[in-house]
Amino acid sequence: MMIRPLALALCGLAIALPALAQSQATAVMQKYVIERDLPGAGKLSPKQLEAISQKSRDVLRDMGPKIQWVQSYVTDDKIYCVYLAENEADIRSHAKAGGFPVSRISRVMTLIDPTSAH
Repeated sequence: MMIRPLALALCGLAIALPALAQSQATAVMQKYVIERDLPGAGKLSPKQLEAISQKSRDVLRDMGPKIQWVQSYVTDDKIYCVYLAENEADIRSHAKAGGFPVSRISRVMTLIDPTSAH
């Protein structure tokens, strides 16, 4: 199986910058989860994951502060990325510029965790 170079630049997996993303976020920034179908994602090598991260960061740098990568989760055949962005169009622009697949984009409406229970 050959992994397409465009798929390798999916999300920056090695370097998450949530503190930076939060400090630069404005009232118009929304949180999004991006689902990316990538067969064999869980078998990517550390070198391939580094290349993905670097490509994503390069594109983000060129786009400016209107879109920020928070973190990504790699599963067997998908990568789920969390981004802050002004709108869904910016997410799609990032994917197009980096050559990343986008299967689904969902805006996060609410965050819950174990502390949400009373």
